[in-house]
Amino acid sequence: MENQKVLILDFGGQYNQLIARRVRECNVYCEVRPYNLPLNEIQAFNPIGIIFTGGPNSVYEEGAPKVDPAIFQLGYPVLGICYGVQVMAHTLGGVVEPGKVREYGQKIVEFDTDCAIFAGLSKKANALMSHNDTIYQLPQGWKSAAVTDSCPVAAMYNAEARLYGMQFHPEVTLTEQGTEMIRNFLYRVCGATGDWTMQGYAETAIREIQEKVGAGKVLLALSGGVDSSVVASLLQKAVGQQLTCIFVDHGLMRKNEGDEIEGIFGDGSINFIRINAEQRFLSCLAGITDPEQKRKIIGEEFIRIFEEEAKKIGTVDYLAQGTIYPDIIESGTGESAVIKSHHNVGGLPDFVDFKEIIEPLRQLFKDEVRALGTELGLPDHIVWRQPFPGPGLGIRVLGELTKEKLDLLREADFIFREEVHLAGLEREINQYFAVLTDQRSVGVMGDGRTYDYTIALRGVVTSDFMTAEWAHIPYEVLDKVSRRIVNEVKQVNRIVYDITSKPPATIEWE
Repeated sequence: MENQKVLILDFGGQYNQLIARRVRECNVYCEVRPYNLPLNEIQAFNPIGIIFTGGPNSVYEEGAPKVDPAIFQLGYPVLGICYGVQVMAHTLGGVVEPGKVREYGQKIVEFDTDCAIFAGLSKKANALMSHNDTIYQLPQGWKSAAVTDSCPVAAMYNAEARLYGMQFHPEVTLTEQGTEMIRNFLYRVCGATGDWTMQGYAETAIREIQEKVGAGKVLLALSGGVDSSVVASLLQKAVGQQLTCIFVDHGLMRKNEGDEIEGIFGDGSINFIRINAEQRFLSCLAGITDPEQKRKIIGEEFIRIFEEEAKKIGTVDYLAQGTIYPDIIESGTGESAVIKSHHNVGGLPDFVDFKEIIEPLRQLFKDEVRALGTELGLPDHIVWRQPFPGPGLGIRVLGELTKEKLDLLREADFIFREEVHLAGLEREINQYFAVLTDQRSVGVMGDGRTYDYTIALRGVVTSDFMTAEWAHIPYEVLDKVSRRIVNEVKQVNRIVYDITSKPPATIEWE
């Protein structure tokens, strides 16, 4: 059975992913498409409702994104957010002009709870505003549903036509009751039944993979990350021995991770190949200190090993990869900004003879991938594995790489992650790890002078990894981590904690 679907039309807003995530969190499937999607394609999509995102333009300016007025005659409920509500007002005969007062940040909003999207909520709440322009005249047949002290139309609606809009952003956490507003639109206005679940997705994905692959062979480069591990588990259940997973252990993994990955996938239920290539990678990286050079060498060598092993398998019908939905969105939809291009197939060797690429996670956000992993029975330490860069510890050891430095960092990083776990903070801190700096400093141990390495600890809180705040880890946890590392890891005599947000820093140090 096909899921109910909501269509999100993207006007270039910075929060388009968040809107989609909030809809999915309400157990309703949705997709993000460009704002100028033709009407016939909208009808073919057959949504139960449509959401217009925000955007950076002024709707009255020449060249600003517009919609075909006929979209409002299709009979679908529509919710406009920020620029989206201004598009609705402008298109339907209202007046949008530069505001007398610009509104940015949290504002107290007063709601009309007779309006369906505010039903059952508090009459006043904080909401995130971000606009220069204001709706000064409503289209005919519409009512104002919310106001602030400087915005006469903070929300508007036409209940009979099932058209709604709000000037603020309900999708962000700074808007109180925001998810409930979106839920009200989905369930009270669109008639959602909440049929989007990971159990249903898993069953459908397994069936579709089986129908597509038939008796063919599937090849997966298994990194041990969340995405590739979930793909491996899904394919294992779908095609069993027709799948071959190649895991290249480059010696740059964290403590015990290579063995953990082999323990999960190397039990004989699928064809699992582990390539222990630590010495090969370290030889290639000897004397290299520049982080970009490290990345390129590691990536190139990985492909060469993948190439050598894939040749031994022979003809491969399908190549599987862990593309997820943010990869698609960030690569650009319509005229929205390209945040970063994702070329998940780029660099793969030409000889891999595959009919098609299988991307069973391409409809899912990261939190949904984790939920699917749990549904498939993967252990928590894999499902909730910390994001880990492809070059691994190669870019967390600053300066030249040696096995001694890597082993030192593995121990320090393990202690940090263990103490975060013991403190029950692993779900609150989105990413945390240790870095071995190339800085040595003077210390004293046992009445003797030391001149040893400095370990930097990094922890961040983020919803999208495009921006991040440093995590306020309790002092007592940091104190315990520091004492343990200095006492248990040789050649380390100083621990520092990175309190820089992104921007201006990046999450990784290299």
